[in-house]
Amino acid sequence: MRQLAALVLMMLLHQLSFSQNENLSPAKKTALESVNKHSKELTALSDSVWTYAETALKEHRSSAILSAYAEKQGFKVTRNVAGLSTAFIAEYGSGKPIIGVLGEFDALQGLSQKAQTTKEPVTLGNPGHGCGHNLLGVGGLGAALAIKELIQKNIIKGTVRFYGTPAEEDYAGKVYMAREGVFNDLDVCLDWHPDYEIKVNNQSTQAIVDYTVSFKGKSAHAAADPWDARSALDAAELFNTGINFYREHVKPSVRMHYVYLEAGKIPNVVPDTASVWIWLRDSKRAGVEVLEDRMKNIAQGAALMAGVSYKTFLNNGLYEELVIDKGAELLQRNLDSLGGITYTPEETKFADDIMKQFGMESKGIDGSVKPLKPTAPDPVGGSSDVGDISWIVPEISLLVTTAPKETPWHSWVVVACGGMSIGHKGMLYASKALASTMIDLYTNPQEVKDIRDEFIAKKGSEQWHALLPSGPPIMRKD
Repeated sequence: MRQLAALVLMMLLHQLSFSQNENLSPAKKTALESVNKHSKELTALSDSVWTYAETALKEHRSSAILSAYAEKQGFKVTRNVAGLSTAFIAEYGSGKPIIGVLGEFDALQGLSQKAQTTKEPVTLGNPGHGCGHNLLGVGGLGAALAIKELIQKNIIKGTVRFYGTPAEEDYAGKVYMAREGVFNDLDVCLDWHPDYEIKVNNQSTQAIVDYTVSFKGKSAHAAADPWDARSALDAAELFNTGINFYREHVKPSVRMHYVYLEAGKIPNVVPDTASVWIWLRDSKRAGVEVLEDRMKNIAQGAALMAGVSYKTFLNNGLYEELVIDKGAELLQRNLDSLGGITYTPEETKFADDIMKQFGMESKGIDGSVKPLKPTAPDPVGGSSDVGDISWIVPEISLLVTTAPKETPWHSWVVVACGGMSIGHKGMLYASKALASTMIDLYTNPQEVKDIRDEFIAKKGSEQWHALLPSGPPIMRKD
């Protein structure tokens, strides 16, 4: 049954590419044919990664299957990049321009779900691809493969580089790779992300810092001699109270959220250790620096009030994404040329049924291409390690429909759709849109120059540096 469905999908994609894209250049038509030719393989790869559903820095099988496929297709593959066992780079060609495309493949905890309209985990409590990263990594690789074949045929010249980037959902894997300089020689970089609309992603992300704040006191019996204790938990609670009072005095663009990592073991022992995990966000890195300074002062004040010592430890941090208008406009032209995605009645029914099961209004599934909108001064919310890459090399970002209209992300609905044809269609569309845009960069040096000129002007004097502790990521217990 799955083989038949894959064959039908391939036929529909083949027909779609020629009915919608008659005015494309020969190189772009060849790229689209490449994606269609490899669609069955790419879909199988995506389904494998969906089944593995491996979380941050544990994507061993996902990384292995993607890098092995790239190697089989003729890419030069470098594994264990930046000391991350699941990071890899697949490269083909030589000389300039060097165009990169990003891929992710990590899943989210606790979102295991079958590819069906009713909520039912594959395995209760296991991870699932609630952000569609099984599609994301393969879609980027599909675009790189189409470009590789054009270089191989001498239709275009230059170097294509696919980055297998782990741990986007946690640990900020791209930042560790960036610290090693692996993006420094790129001319332009592209990425995409699953969504419920097809559009250029020309909205920024929030800058963020991720800290652990730890307090150290002295324990004693909570009933017999509490006066001999110095409660680390008191300090942690005072710290969080201070953060919450601070909320009145921050800009509307700020977000601050925390959880207790450690708060004692039993009520009749005054806790001598306690710790808080806190994230601070704002629309710009400069705004986050203000929050950092105030947070550290609040931690110091809480420690003084409780008579304990304290430490703040930077787990990681991310820059906001630097939006390049010229790149957004180039991508928009290619989306308009490609047209949208057409869905079968069965896929539309799947979308409607799953939203009803989720408890939300069914609004269908939207495969139309959205017009380019102005970049908002402040992002709605959310952070990504793509932001850091955008301060090293100009980024062009794409969103593609892989789930019903207004689907809540990081939900089981996204997992289900990512394991069936709705997700597959979006993934293959992303490969085509990215490859088409990359062809313009390879064949028109002025496009690259204009994009880089804007990048240099917008970046100004800002010098990117990795907001990371020294050494490799420190793995937390699940």
